[in-house]
Amino acid sequence: MPPIQDHPLRYKLANELHARPFPALTSPCRAVYLAIKQPKDAAARDREQDLAHLKDLLDRHGTAHPQPGATHFSAQIGQNTLKWEQHTEFVTYTIFLPGLGERPYDPADFEVFPDAWLNKLPGVRITSAMIRVERRIDDEEIRQRLEDWMVPESIAVSDVIDHEAVIAGDFRIDTAGHQRFAVFAKSHVGSRRIGRIVQRLCEIETYKAMSMLGFTKVKEIGGRMGELDTELTRLMQVMTESEGDEEATLKALLKASAELENISARVSFRLGATEAYEAIVMQRIAVLREERFQGRQTFSEFMMRRYDPAMRTVKSSARRLEQMTARATRAADLLRTRVEVGRSAQNQQLLESMDRRAALQLQLQHTVEGLSVVAISYYAVSLAAYALYPLADVIGLSKGMLTALVVPPVVLAVWLMIRRIRNHAGGGHGPDM
Repeated sequence: MPPIQDHPLRYKLANELHARPFPALTSPCRAVYLAIKQPKDAAARDREQDLAHLKDLLDRHGTAHPQPGATHFSAQIGQNTLKWEQHTEFVTYTIFLPGLGERPYDPADFEVFPDAWLNKLPGVRITSAMIRVERRIDDEEIRQRLEDWMVPESIAVSDVIDHEAVIAGDFRIDTAGHQRFAVFAKSHVGSRRIGRIVQRLCEIETYKAMSMLGFTKVKEIGGRMGELDTELTRLMQVMTESEGDEEATLKALLKASAELENISARVSFRLGATEAYEAIVMQRIAVLREERFQGRQTFSEFMMRRYDPAMRTVKSSARRLEQMTARATRAADLLRTRVEVGRSAQNQQLLESMDRRAALQLQLQHTVEGLSVVAISYYAVSLAAYALYPLADVIGLSKGMLTALVVPPVVLAVWLMIRRIRNHAGGGHGPDM
């Protein structure tokens, strides 16, 4: 049997599904997490800067570099483990530290990222977090620790993965500038499962922060959208209630439509990204299979109360922008049609007026031609009579009779000459007199 020919991308596409493995973590441990993003046009950024910044951190620990063009990388740096990932708009660094340290959420843990290195970030921090992973203890003791570590009224706590672990977070930024999350896993829970839980927490926080950028964007354009909505309503009222200056109304409609298209072009990427990020947040929470812990709000309930309203605002603004753009376009098309119909009527009236003027000109031309025949014939007859007078005595006719005989052929000759000239000038299709 001849070998099967593979698609050139077959192995690359298959390996892509396994390109970002979850970390393997042993409880107890800690994680410090950093996500950075370019302030503007992050999707079109120079990604080589991301790799160069990663290599700078690796060089400080004498660690080998990733392959050129890599989008993810894991390595040991000293006693700690680094996980780096490059995404469409942002880059994440996660460093896993063994043990629990001297005190919970010690800001000194973040010193694994040197200050000199942080000062050269190719972007700005979109979020950072400190995650504490412990062995699961008594539920009441977990409650007491969480109230000591986090803001009690904001804490979200869930029993996850079939009661194998408890996760918690308050989604607040502490005095050191970081979010705080906690994981309490049973002793028999495997290292990869703990790694997946920690990875999910990092993803929930990052994609939540990224999707909130869409909320700030719609707040920026909300005021102007309201003004344009009022202007469109006014213009539609002008169109329906009075004739008015249709040209000026059309110009105003086209201006509003162009501005709406411009706003849509500026925010379309952000609104689309927000929708995708929100879906990831909700999916990451769903796979944790949450159950309530001691009557506390779960992560999904926290999102429903605090996060969903912002996302609904984004979706509502996106629909409103789309509807306003379509409404402005329809109104402009309708008014443009009305203007074109009016212009067609004016053109028809103009053509009818031109036809009337052409008919009058033709009548005038015929009149002038008739008078021309008379005038020319008069002079032609006079000349012919003068030329034939010497023959009058020879043929025995009086001068009056001779002149009368000359009139018919001269008039006929003049008429034929003028007719020929007119037919020649008009292509041979001029009307007969």
